[in-house]
Amino acid sequence: MGEIPTIVKRRLQAQVIKPIYDEMVSALGEEKAQAILDAAVRKAAIAEGKEFAAKAPGGKTSMRDFIALYDHWKADGALEMDVLEATDDTFNFDVVRCRYAEMYREMGLGHIGHLMSCNRDGVFCQGYDPAIKLERVQTIMKGDKVCTFRYRDARAKS
Repeated sequence: MGEIPTIVKRRLQAQVIKPIYDEMVSALGEEKAQAILDAAVRKAAIAEGKEFAAKAPGGKTSMRDFIALYDHWKADGALEMDVLEATDDTFNFDVVRCRYAEMYREMGLGHIGHLMSCNRDGVFCQGYDPAIKLERVQTIMKGDKVCTFRYRDARAKS
């Protein structure tokens, strides 16, 4: 396919965002700069979700196709995952190593890495398939030992 691995894209984006973010902090303060970055990244994630949805087989998204998308985010060893459950209705896993978090920390961006990557995860679903919901209570980026990803299809019967 020749597509650039997502972790490489995130590094390139971070290299561009860092000086812009620093200027926003200088002009607006850290709280306002983080709010702007958060809003922009969330909107971009929703748009990216819509792009992936448009490529879904037959134009119909599913949890199985969503699970397959994780190959993009795992490429080049970016994520080490322990998959707990992968069905037509749920995708539960723990990330035990996150090279995204490592990369942002190495770049001096650990304090906003969650805004540039972690915050994408749940809102991506809004663009891809709003019935897919994410619950996550731990992230490596915030200092936890693992990231707990619990995706479910809200259309599924409990």
